[in-house]
Amino acid sequence: MSRLALFALFLTLLGCVSIGGSQWDQRYGKAVPRELSSGPQLATHTYYGDTKTIIEQRCVVCHGCYDSPCQLKLESYEGLLRGANPAKVYDGTRLLGASLTRLFEDAQSTAEWRSKGFHPVINERGNSASANINASVTAQLLQLKQDNPLPEDALLSEAFNLDINSPQYCASIENLHSYTAKNPLLGMPYGLPGLNEQEHKVTMEWLKQGAAMGKAPVLPEKIYTEVARWEAFLNGNTLKAQLINRYIYEHLFLAQIDFAAAPGVYFRLVRSSTPPGEPINRISTARPFDDPGVSRVYYRLWQDPSSVVAKNHMPYRLDAARAQQWQELFYTPAYPVSHLPDYNSATASNPFITFAQLPINARYRFMLNEAQFTIMNFIKGPVCRGQVALNVIQDHFWVFFYSPESQATDEDARFLAENSKHLQLPAGAGNTLLPLTNWIKYSELQKEYLAAKANFVKEKIAANGGLEMHSIWDGDKGSNNNAALTIFRHADSASVHKGMIGQSPKTAWVIGYPLLERIHYLLVAGFDVYGNVSHQLLSRLYMDFLRIEGEMNFVELLPRETQQTTLQYWYRDAEANLQTYIDLYLKQVDITNKIHYQSDAHQEELYLKLKRHLGKAGQSPHNLNTAKLPARKLALYQELQNTSGKAISFLPQTTLIELRGVGLFSLIHNSAYSNLSSLFGEDKRRIPGEDNLTLARGVIGAYPNSFMRIEPHELDEFIAQLQQLGSEQDYRNFKARFGIRRTHPDFWAFSDRVHQLYKIAAPEEAALLDYNRLENR
Repeated sequence: MSRLALFALFLTLLGCVSIGGSQWDQRYGKAVPRELSSGPQLATHTYYGDTKTIIEQRCVVCHGCYDSPCQLKLESYEGLLRGANPAKVYDGTRLLGASLTRLFEDAQSTAEWRSKGFHPVINERGNSASANINASVTAQLLQLKQDNPLPEDALLSEAFNLDINSPQYCASIENLHSYTAKNPLLGMPYGLPGLNEQEHKVTMEWLKQGAAMGKAPVLPEKIYTEVARWEAFLNGNTLKAQLINRYIYEHLFLAQIDFAAAPGVYFRLVRSSTPPGEPINRISTARPFDDPGVSRVYYRLWQDPSSVVAKNHMPYRLDAARAQQWQELFYTPAYPVSHLPDYNSATASNPFITFAQLPINARYRFMLNEAQFTIMNFIKGPVCRGQVALNVIQDHFWVFFYSPESQATDEDARFLAENSKHLQLPAGAGNTLLPLTNWIKYSELQKEYLAAKANFVKEKIAANGGLEMHSIWDGDKGSNNNAALTIFRHADSASVHKGMIGQSPKTAWVIGYPLLERIHYLLVAGFDVYGNVSHQLLSRLYMDFLRIEGEMNFVELLPRETQQTTLQYWYRDAEANLQTYIDLYLKQVDITNKIHYQSDAHQEELYLKLKRHLGKAGQSPHNLNTAKLPARKLALYQELQNTSGKAISFLPQTTLIELRGVGLFSLIHNSAYSNLSSLFGEDKRRIPGEDNLTLARGVIGAYPNSFMRIEPHELDEFIAQLQQLGSEQDYRNFKARFGIRRTHPDFWAFSDRVHQLYKIAAPEEAALLDYNRLENR
């Protein structure tokens, strides 16, 4: 088609949109952005009074966080007002960074969101019953589902595109009807059963009355007293206090902060240009260490009205014990702070420069005491699904930590100061289009760092008489259950849990302060989900270094004769240059290992030694042996977990099972790889024959792929049928017997039951699961 013809077509389409918009204007009046203060005041049905729970249970389970379809984030009323936008936040191919569209941050009114390309999903024209229904995308799509319910077939047809990476259609009211006329099965909830009669009636009546917000629940007065107390604590005027509070903010900016006086109510630590006692004037930047543009930053607690979704739920309690802990870590020690660091990107992205005046022990302890939260930030953080970092980690591994005493000497401080230039991170380059040849720079810096680290560690361990188990943190003699973590990767999402869960994993990490801090500033503070392909690729490639370093720290605990063979097994068929990094470190660290081994299975023996060393701190309520179960039933669970062979290949990444009368269990399919040293060709590195299963109590992961329901007397049959899976048809029959498919008439009742059991079993971590990855099998 010629350019002239294309231009003519564009003008024609533009005219159609204008005519369509004009017709809506004539029928219902011109659209005016709905602000929080401009909704109907006399409605009998309101969001907070009637529909919030319905929206959470039926809508937020697909419309939450950055990966919400069409950026329609329904965790809050403000997200409903903002509406939808067809631009995808996740786009690993864009050459230029995308515009920031963070709810509550990058625009302060609905009118501003309209200027950023968001269109309404509720009526913004004249407030009449007919307009509120006919000019509302939400009302029309809910009614469409009622008029065209899911087919009665067990599996949805190809008319339903359930691929999370598929093109999305984000209809505005002006073009909705022509599209739904051709696609009548696209009603909401999409690809799931519709609302029941009562839910639909209440929601439609609310929309008909204008979708009023109503009044949010009133918080206890003592919450505001707590907020005032903490804001005073976080805004001291001395240089020392300002530096400490900057450090705290840059590590807690994603936290959902709560108080014992109102559990379930969450606050965010934000930067403001206004001091405590005045309204918050939020400073919004792409990253927490970006220049705030003001001479003095204040750290304030802003109440987040959003519903809690599991894929980014990271609670962090502030209480008297926390205040005392921070006081002892940061304020009680005597040390000078002579100046405040600037916000120049090259140095602000390097915490070893920015916070060099703060004691290493304070910094490490701050992160270590809540290690699950710290690691969870890069698993759940700004990317919701942890997308970029994920094909750089194994499907199942354990994480341990060096003891604070081994990381906090004057020699450690000097080593970090002397090597801070080697610890530069890609975040320092910002969101610019850098050639990947820039990768060579970070590669060389890492090589120099590993060589320097090898010499430092060798001398340090020699001075201590050799390497011993007490160099690994025991959770302060078992009192802190952050001392061991289990990380599961579920394809393009991941989860992190306290304790050593499941069978012995292929790999493990040991993390010390420099590594922990770099992970945070690479994939949390320094990562921009709206960034371009250069930023995202460099972040992913640099994470290779950090994984290898963590794995080498673990292998260092093994006898010297086992180290090389262990890494060779972990990195079968890896790129040749990988050995360079191993040689620069492990081959140079010739130390006396005082951890005595008595068997030939050194790695398995090391796991057992670590379990004994950690004691209670290494245990997890997710493990099967923590349940008070009859021996026969426990043996069945173990038999299920020990399933191997072809049957595993038919299972999705995560299956959430309700065993009636017992509780929830997660069946996790751990995929095996020859190595993880390459960004591309992951499928070619798969070794399905080495896959295994982890059966865990409770909920593992935020994105269940499959639901199952079993009666206790059916457990033998369930296991037998699973172990005999040999084809896709076998799996379909298995799912027909025990599964709760998308199309199941009891789907929503089962969903509500799952969330109820989740809340009972894990009240602090429970949140709304995400159904965007539920399979159609």
